[in-house]
Amino acid sequence: MSATTIVLAEAHEIFRKGVRTLLDAETEFRIVGEVANGLEALEMVERQQPDVLILALRLPGLGGVDVTREVGRRSPHTQVLILSSYSDEAHVVQALKSGATGYLLKSSSAADLIEAVRTVAAGKRYLSPVLYERAIEAYIQFMEESDDTTLDRYETLTVREQEVLQLVAMGCTSEEIASLLGISSRTVEVHRRHVMQKLGLRNRAALIRFALRRGIIPLED
Repeated sequence: MSATTIVLAEAHEIFRKGVRTLLDAETEFRIVGEVANGLEALEMVERQQPDVLILALRLPGLGGVDVTREVGRRSPHTQVLILSSYSDEAHVVQALKSGATGYLLKSSSAADLIEAVRTVAAGKRYLSPVLYERAIEAYIQFMEESDDTTLDRYETLTVREQEVLQLVAMGCTSEEIASLLGISSRTVEVHRRHVMQKLGLRNRAALIRFALRRGIIPLED
């Protein structure tokens, strides 16, 4: 079985050399190129046509997201593994949408690096364990909030609680709701808490999504 060919693109030399040392220790991998900026990464990938491009998000010349998009056009079979210190959802989603197969945090272990390269080389999605756990949690929360039984719970709300739900979802403050309904702000907070508990919602964003799905407030164009 031939070795998995790899191009490594990372601006920081010390970190890049460290990653290379780890990969060179594995006979199943072969580094065919090592670069420090985005434009060089594209040139190297186009020339070498590697199985995997290990790519930093922050690179001089051309950023990792743009490089990833171009790699998809110039070397479609090359799998891109993003290596980044950014763990927020925005960076991860942007990288994956641009065509990356995997996303590995720079704080990951050597074992995670090896597993990540093996996984993306096989054409399978890879996320750092901590990112995978977050994705699962977000999916579970989404499913809980999307559960049809949650919609049925709306019928358990009192008329006043339904009114408070609608006004909160519309963006009204507790003071504004109190004025509109002729009750105290404290009473509004009590109703709001009961609504959240009865519907099994965790925050205002979830409440708004529920209201949109239920048709309590219109979906703006």
